[in-house]
Amino acid sequence: MSKLALAGFATIWFCFAQAQIPDTHYSHGISYITGGVGEEESQSMIAEARQWPLFLELSQLENGRGMWIFGAKIMILNSQNKIVFDAQAEGPYMLINLPQGEFLIEARYQNVMQKRAISIKSSPQKVNIFWK
Repeated sequence: MSKLALAGFATIWFCFAQAQIPDTHYSHGISYITGGVGEEESQSMIAEARQWPLFLELSQLENGRGMWIFGAKIMILNSQNKIVFDAQAEGPYMLINLPQGEFLIEARYQNVMQKRAISIKSSPQKVNIFWK
């Protein structure tokens, strides 16, 4: 394959992969992307996660197997216990552009609350939230 053809293929692939990322939304001034439904969108969001401070992965145990979920309500509080983020996950992944600091994630799914204390620093962080 020629270098020109290979470069063209790479450009087309990059544009295709970029097109699969869901739209950016905002909550309390914090940008986020939620989704990950389908293989292409999931792979695009996983690749994009390197650019975001927080990557949430949401799942539950169903019939003895881990299953991706959507519809979880995600609330994030800062160290002063003030809500700084409040949104619903539209898929198993959420990328959230949190500033550096200490936070508490409160995730609710089917009336079951999960809590996670996190510290956002300079490198991206992945947090798995799993319901049983």
